Amino acid sequence: MKKIKRLSTIALVALMCLPVSAQVKIHGVYEWMRNDDSDQPIEWVGSIYDENGKYTGKTLYFVPQGLYSMSWDGSALTAPEKDPPVTKEAVVNESGQVDMEKAEWASNFNLMSGNSGAVCVDGKIITIHSRDESSTTDEELFAVRKWDAATGNLESGKEDYYPKSAVLESAGMAYNPVDGEVYGLFYLTGQELPSEITEDPEYFEDQDADLTDGDAGYAICRIDLTTMQVYRRTPGLYYANFITFAINNEGRAFALTSGGTSGAVMSDGKVTDIDGNLAGAHLYEFDLTTGLMKTKAVEAVDEETGETYTEHVGTYDYGTGYCSQYRRQAACFDKNEPNKMYWVGFVNSGKGVNEWGSWSSLPDKDWKENGKYDTALYEVDITTGEATQLSKIYDRYRFSALWVDGGDASVGSQYWAKSHATGIENVTLKPSTLDSRPSTMYNLAGQKVSDSYKGIVIQNGKKFVVK
Repeated sequence: MKKIKRLSTIALVALMCLPVSAQVKIHGVYEWMRNDDSDQPIEWVGSIYDENGKYTGKTLYFVPQGLYSMSWDGSALTAPEKDPPVTKEAVVNESGQVDMEKAEWASNFNLMSGNSGAVCVDGKIITIHSRDESSTTDEELFAVRKWDAATGNLESGKEDYYPKSAVLESAGMAYNPVDGEVYGLFYLTGQELPSEITEDPEYFEDQDADLTDGDAGYAICRIDLTTMQVYRRTPGLYYANFITFAINNEGRAFALTSGGTSGAVMSDGKVTDIDGNLAGAHLYEFDLTTGLMKTKAVEAVDEETGETYTEHVGTYDYGTGYCSQYRRQAACFDKNEPNKMYWVGFVNSGKGVNEWGSWSSLPDKDWKENGKYDTALYEVDITTGEATQLSKIYDRYRFSALWVDGGDASVGSQYWAKSHATGIENVTLKPSTLDSRPSTMYNLAGQKVSDSYKGIVIQNGKKFVVK
């Protein structure tokens, strides 16, 4: 007769005290990289007919874009999967009939692009897609769309276009639980060049005698997601190649820059510079009140004169230890882990040892083999600025926004029910030049129109009907 061995009380207590890795489920807005021969192709489902069997003129495709989730249990990462799932069986029944409502829902994911930024706030997602100059428009346009984060339903935005002057391009946006507002690192164009640059002939040469285009760079801004109005916080501009932006539950804001190096790769996969210090992408912290980057003063030596001077640098001495690329990526915090930032970034800078044995840009045609577009989930320690690669991600997924299931600080904030017209923009800084925008009108195709135009127009980012 076999006896069941019972654990003693002491053994049970000891077992209960063992550390258990909590599973973290991360959601994201997938940003398709559109490489040739991708493992994530567009799937044709069929033509759409109405209830009378008449062709509607529409064709249904399943696209890679959409909402995804993946789980990290402390040792392994699940492959990103569409969440909610979008399958042919959910749209087309066994007899081949298409559910029109579900078909439109599935087709709308083709519009889910955040190539100029995306953010999830209190159950709603805003995606900003920039449309480059083309034969039908005379300047870049921004398409702004709002989605339900749980269902993936497109709530608005099929025709919501904003002009270039709306400056909606960002390296990332995030909700600040301290004041209940949304901030981002926005790429501002057409800004006035600082006089210390334009008035110094040794530093600046105006070759075409035309400064009308002005300066361009990044600045911390608050954005009102109900009006898409941007309020600049940073007095000047920053010129680093920022790729992410995230805020923890303490209201501390962080951004990563792109980074690449040909330095040594250590046994743990991290890269170092010639002095053996961690290199690669670099972490920076910003003060949301002033919009200024947090810095520290260090003594430096002028190589030409040998004189010492004080230089203000970022608070982190070295890089994260991992290379990345100058492409918008995504990062987020779990509200229960204020010192740990999750980041889905590239594995390298797009460079490596090519077929001639030289360190150079890797060819696109071999991207599946050479790892040019490989991505991974990283954990960034904001106390040190160092990152740890948790897991590579199969098939090179890239995201324009991330948030943690059950760890999203914006949930329950009632952000969308609040007024954001007044309040925190009243700071002791010079008024932003963004508050006075040109009054050019656009039709729904994005073309500039005259005052005599009749129909629906967009002016300063708002729709009007001109009769």
